[in-house]
Amino acid sequence: MRILVTGGAGFIGSHLVDALTERGHEVVIYDSLDEQVHPGGSPPPFLNQRAEFVRGDVRDYRPLKRVIDGVEIIFHEASAVGVGQSQYEVAKYVGVNSLGTANLLDVLVNEKHGVRKLIVAASMSSYGEGLYSCSNCGPVRPPLRLPEQIQNGEWEPLCPSCGADVTPLPITEDARLSCNSIYSLSKKGQEEMCLLIGRTYGIPVVSLRYFNVYGPRQSLSNPYTGVAAIFLSRIKNDRPPVLYEDGLQTRDFVHIDDVVRANLLAMEKPEANGQALNVGTGRPTTIRALAEALAEALGKRIGPEITRQFRKGDVRHCFADLSRVTSVLGFTPAVPFQEGLRKLVSWSLTVDAKDRFEQARAELKARGLV
Repeated sequence: MRILVTGGAGFIGSHLVDALTERGHEVVIYDSLDEQVHPGGSPPPFLNQRAEFVRGDVRDYRPLKRVIDGVEIIFHEASAVGVGQSQYEVAKYVGVNSLGTANLLDVLVNEKHGVRKLIVAASMSSYGEGLYSCSNCGPVRPPLRLPEQIQNGEWEPLCPSCGADVTPLPITEDARLSCNSIYSLSKKGQEEMCLLIGRTYGIPVVSLRYFNVYGPRQSLSNPYTGVAAIFLSRIKNDRPPVLYEDGLQTRDFVHIDDVVRANLLAMEKPEANGQALNVGTGRPTTIRALAEALAEALGKRIGPEITRQFRKGDVRHCFADLSRVTSVLGFTPAVPFQEGLRKLVSWSLTVDAKDRFEQARAELKARGLV
């Protein structure tokens, strides 16, 4: 098949391109080579030479229309990524994530094409705070933590009904999406637009809600990327990874190999059509444990800097319920956390890492987001 991967020169997209070409598909990469991700706007060394590369921006309708011509499957991976940065580069994030997706859907609605399926990269960030259990009230979804709670160093959410302590639970796809940033709002819009247009026009669409994806090729010089890459960049430069709150907040870290496998299953299985599916591990890991494991894997005795500061919009706990994705796709994660970290660290030894974290922290602080 002829397959289009938007954002195919990026972290997730490039791995997906490799897997598709290995299976004999004819792949087209459409990527703007944004300088924040690709220094100097140059193609990355891992760009797949067996794929056709077209440099272009999803915000530009005509070149996007041309690249869709003759395509049977679209993986829509192109996005501006970064929760904190999205709060002050609003037009950029809405433009790339919302308008870019609108352009793609406009082509599918108004132009002749042969597209038989669209798989869109959605985000766990759209859930907002995770799901919890209260011994008095049952399952609850706390709102963002109150300023007075944060000021007292009380990091854990409380039951929104009775104020009691709560226990984190894995979150299901049926949970309300409650966005805390422009990034998460734009990703929610991407997902909902794609599913809506798919239902309206009979185009099979699958939305994959990625949790915290990590692995080789994640930019180590982009301070707005995933936390694993940010920590790794700091440690490689002999600086401590910086943790907000007390470092005991948890996330669901899923390796890139598992994410690629979920995408391939979503392409192949019609049972997934019209659905939103979690892609994670179902296992919560503290941010502090991640920082310590990366330092150990690099053989460096560098402990994390725990700031006990709060970033506006941050959630405390969020990890995936995999019941639906397992039932629909037969997907279960195959890469254990420690093995995944070893793969990431091994790759990191072959590339440079420019630590720009302090620049990003200063920008957040200047705008009152920390």
